[in-house]
Amino acid sequence: MAKAVGLVDKPNARKHHQGVVPLVGGISICITVTLTVLVFDIDIQHAGLFLFSICTLTVLGAVDDKYDLSFKSRMLCQALLSLAMMHFAELELHTLGNMFGLGHTELGGFAVLITVLGVIGAINAFNMVDGIDGLLGGLSIVSFGALAFLLYQDGHSGLGMLCLIFIAAALPYIGMNLGLLGRKRKVFMGDAGSMMIGFSIIWLLLSGSQDESGAIMRPVTALWLIALPLMDMAAIMIRRVRRGDSPFKPDREHLHHICQRLGLSSRQTLFAICLLASALTGFGLYGEIAQISEPIMFYGFIACFVGYALCLSYIWRITRFVRIKLGREPQPETVESN
Repeated sequence: MAKAVGLVDKPNARKHHQGVVPLVGGISICITVTLTVLVFDIDIQHAGLFLFSICTLTVLGAVDDKYDLSFKSRMLCQALLSLAMMHFAELELHTLGNMFGLGHTELGGFAVLITVLGVIGAINAFNMVDGIDGLLGGLSIVSFGALAFLLYQDGHSGLGMLCLIFIAAALPYIGMNLGLLGRKRKVFMGDAGSMMIGFSIIWLLLSGSQDESGAIMRPVTALWLIALPLMDMAAIMIRRVRRGDSPFKPDREHLHHICQRLGLSSRQTLFAICLLASALTGFGLYGEIAQISEPIMFYGFIACFVGYALCLSYIWRITRFVRIKLGREPQPETVESN
């Protein structure tokens, strides 16, 4: 059906896959999640609004996949859904906890603006990491898995079940995306899926960290559960602005691109990045369970981000230094003069 209507991804200067690939992964996951929640009547607060939001983003993403909408129109729709979430579901980022070590920080009148920016940021963070086979699916499973653990620990079985539904729906997609069922059955997630997944995760993070009556995690823990997508998005945007480009201009400077240019295969890159994401998320879970001080968690996150950004900025110098130390860097030839 995707090929019949032209909903396919074609190779270009940034996309090096072979042939046209249907962009139906996100659509299939959205249909699966929506039907499962409705048919089995999963106990989720404001389920109607949540399902409407992810279906809207999936349709928007599918239209963007086919017609390449401007980033302004995408962000406008994301902002409107953020406002609907705040108005009807009363989900907003109204407190940062004691993140800075200066006492409990309430956002007050800035809550609406910060929430809209947070939702747009989370959506686009997951959209930007969708660059190699299996990566978006793998990173989403890491975040959904961590959220499911915290939700079930605190007795929020409805939201915990929602996380498991997303994971179950993502597994067949990953199998097809990696070509495990044959190249003829290969599919991509598309913007329809990446935007839907990003929104779903930020909905769950706000539900878990901003509920005054029973928050399951501190706001700083939410940063660690999506640490790698956030860090990659922020680092790439900073590099683009420093080059004088638009922060939304596509390029091949993401972590997965750099890993491949360093010689890692697509599967090795997928494993390495998912392992790093799991380590960061695992630390966030440990910090929440062990109740590590919020300022330590926050400034530790900032230190990781600064180190991450610096490593990516000087990755070629670092790589050359390591290769020289290991004796793998070829020495320049010397020319003897007569």
